Amino acid sequence: MPGISRRTLVAAMAASMLSPGAAVAADALKEIRIDWATYNPVSMVLKQKGLLEKEFAKDGIGIVWVQSAGSNKALEFLNAGSIDFGSTAGSAALVARINGNPIKSIYVYSRPEWTALVTTKDSNIATVADLRGKRVAVTRGTDPHIFLVRALLGAGLSEKDITPVLLQHADGKTALIRGDVDAWAGLDPMMAQAEIEEGAKLFFRKPDANTWGILNVREQFLKDYPDIVRRVLATYEEARKYSLSHYDDLKKTFIAATKLPDSVVDKQLKERTELTHSRIGAPQRESILAAGVALQQASVIEAKVDVKAALDSLIDDQVPLPTN
Repeated sequence: MPGISRRTLVAAMAASMLSPGAAVAADALKEIRIDWATYNPVSMVLKQKGLLEKEFAKDGIGIVWVQSAGSNKALEFLNAGSIDFGSTAGSAALVARINGNPIKSIYVYSRPEWTALVTTKDSNIATVADLRGKRVAVTRGTDPHIFLVRALLGAGLSEKDITPVLLQHADGKTALIRGDVDAWAGLDPMMAQAEIEEGAKLFFRKPDANTWGILNVREQFLKDYPDIVRRVLATYEEARKYSLSHYDDLKKTFIAATKLPDSVVDKQLKERTELTHSRIGAPQRESILAAGVALQQASVIEAKVDVKAALDSLIDDQVPLPTN
């Protein structure tokens, strides 16, 4: 049966025979596929400490880790069913949901300032308006892309006024330093690395236009395995709280995964990453909605789309989190 996994088939059979059937579906689950990303420090601690492996060992459920290089990749993996949980920016998840990606946003892993508009140390670019006619490296479907679109809109410009050069984040940084592009919609930790090692300038920053770090789950997975999702989030919460209270361990884990120097890691983690939130509430909804409305004004989202309704369909804030 090409295209149908064994676990999907077993879960479907269980669901057809029983009601509610969730226990049988959970028993049939053999592995949980989850991403880790350098823009999601909590995910690296979760992976390094083996917390999910310990949580699900008694159930005989394995954990498969997949690296996401950006929100766009995490969303591609989720849409293809190659991961069950993926780390993205809230705005990227909203656009993906509007475009038909069947995901649910269920958890906050960080409040970051992970993106800004970046140029070289000797560039004459000083404002967003200076980007007119310039080549700008950007990764479509990510918070840096959405940040760029909103910045251009605020300056009375659009993507038609620049030449977007579509590259994954790390390649965008390389292109900027090499002089292949004039500016870059950056992402940490590559952005912090460019600042410290190459003297790159963050010429446009707007922290509140960075939408939250959000964990998403495939909608079907949430329907089939609600208790598994609850346990994953409880374990994620354990990793977040540990990261918050053990900075040295968080930093050590980050350096081991990225091979970046202390100064770069401190800039991302100490200056531009806040780990004090976990539940998706009003601040997260307002931030993501504002991004969606701006994208609609910039014609990235079609005028006919009800952005508020799309946001409501994206967020599932009913999965319980531990209270202590």
